[in-house]
Amino acid sequence: MTDTKTMPSIAIHGNKHTFEIAPVLLAADRFYPGEATVKMGGIPNVLGVEPIPGFGEPGVADVGTHAETQGLRYSVDRPDLRIILTVAEGLYRLVGKRSAGIASVADLKGKRIATIPNTSSGYFLHMLLKSAGLTDADVIIERILPLSDMAKALADGRVDAVTIWEPYMEAAAMAIGDDAIEFGGKDIYREIFNLNTTAANIADPEKRPKIVAFVRSIIQAAENIRAEPSVVWPLVSAASGTPLDMVERAWPHQAYPAKLAPDLLDVMAEEEQWLAKQDNRPARGRAELATLIDGSIYEEAISPA
Repeated sequence: MTDTKTMPSIAIHGNKHTFEIAPVLLAADRFYPGEATVKMGGIPNVLGVEPIPGFGEPGVADVGTHAETQGLRYSVDRPDLRIILTVAEGLYRLVGKRSAGIASVADLKGKRIATIPNTSSGYFLHMLLKSAGLTDADVIIERILPLSDMAKALADGRVDAVTIWEPYMEAAAMAIGDDAIEFGGKDIYREIFNLNTTAANIADPEKRPKIVAFVRSIIQAAENIRAEPSVVWPLVSAASGTPLDMVERAWPHQAYPAKLAPDLLDVMAEEEQWLAKQDNRPARGRAELATLIDGSIYEEAISPA
């Protein structure tokens, strides 16, 4: 699975502050047979729309990373968006304070919880509450930005619990030490962090080969990471500004399958119901959502040369 010729340059945008992007960073740095630039951003850059303030740099991307939540949101207006690879899975958790009377998920009722609504972490909170018979209305959701302030808000008592992606969750857990209690999402929900592009890019005879080559490079990078995680820690640390020791501590909360998640459509179909209600719009059906997933790039990437 090695490209023998130099490919044209490829532009990638993704949230460089998250650990899920690790295989993309390693693929660009070591495996892609050409120039690959990774800038801050994601789906907005793929679609040529305004980046999310504070989370994106200007520029048009050939491919971009984002959780399935944002894929669902952006595809409402841009049904030409395509998910072509699951890069990583975020194994989310909620960290609460025992001193706030939290001993079980049911104890979150009435508590102040820091997260960002309409994101994968907001959906994780929804599903975690649902597992205990609670709803979003049973808690007080606090939207705190920048995300680095969430740990301080937890330590200061402005919120009782936090759920967001890494490395901010590890910072939250460290901020309250032995007072921390954690609830994970096993069998409830995990973030499906994907590589995205457009139908036009997939059909473009000049762009498609380099997208295939980059997907192949991500697959190689993920294999490398699964075998020896520390190989990518310096890249993650430099991109996110996270100390190496915190990268290592938080690392177990990600997985790197580098293939299309087999239950992606199932997760999207259920999550669409929640998002549609949040956005006050009709929910799309399973058949319509299925058109957002294109497995042809992955299949070409893993086929023998």
